Amino acid sequence: MLAKINNFEIDLSIPIDISIPLTNTDENPIAWYIEKPVIEPVVFGEWIGKVSEGKSSTNFNNIFFNPHGHGTHTECLGHITNDFYSINQCLKQFFFFAKLITIEPEKVGDDLVITKSQVEKAMRTSPKVSGSLNVTTEALIIRTLPNQKDKKSRKYSNTNPPYLSEEAAIFIRESEIQHLLIDLPSVDKEHDEGKLLAHKAFWNVKDTLNLNSDARLNATITEMIFVSDEIQDGNYILNLQITSFENDASPSKPILYKI
Repeated sequence: MLAKINNFEIDLSIPIDISIPLTNTDENPIAWYIEKPVIEPVVFGEWIGKVSEGKSSTNFNNIFFNPHGHGTHTECLGHITNDFYSINQCLKQFFFFAKLITIEPEKVGDDLVITKSQVEKAMRTSPKVSGSLNVTTEALIIRTLPNQKDKKSRKYSNTNPPYLSEEAAIFIRESEIQHLLIDLPSVDKEHDEGKLLAHKAFWNVKDTLNLNSDARLNATITEMIFVSDEIQDGNYILNLQITSFENDASPSKPILYKI
């Protein structure tokens, strides 16, 4: 099934899913010092909401999870502000022209950091869209190296994962990127004394208690994606799908389409 989006023709029958599914098994990735998700049937006395238990005609599960710590999720600036902002209100469009780049974070002291120069070089040398001169990249997808498949089940707590430098986040913002996607549990350092420099820089949040008027209300950050090695760097149409939660973040399902 072919469709035309942003003047580009894509085949909707060939989606490229870069999300990580949420499960209640030990294969689920975990960050931020929490336990794995819980998916279990509702129980009312002797009644169990599970067909295989012979007590119900339907499967009827409760699900307990944390969007930030249990898999692919998309967040708005309400993640760091005193006042409430909902991802369901901030993200109102869902198809974007996207660029995928691959970066091996640099060693800086005891950390692995994605630097401004790396992002700038990768964006500059990324393949261009054939026959198009005026394409604005709205979403940037960063795949980090090494790209082991255990990213889909990794336990990140207290491992000091790689992160994005403040300068790199400023450069991405100034490049007019509205939606940033990354295969790490956070764009910021795990233990950073609450500074959240990359989050603040990307959203242009200068004061979390009294939000500045030029903060980027419609910009989003998506973390804990997985982009397999078979997916080539370059340009795609991104469909960024969320659940209609009135919350700062939602589990999400980013889908790419070849142009």
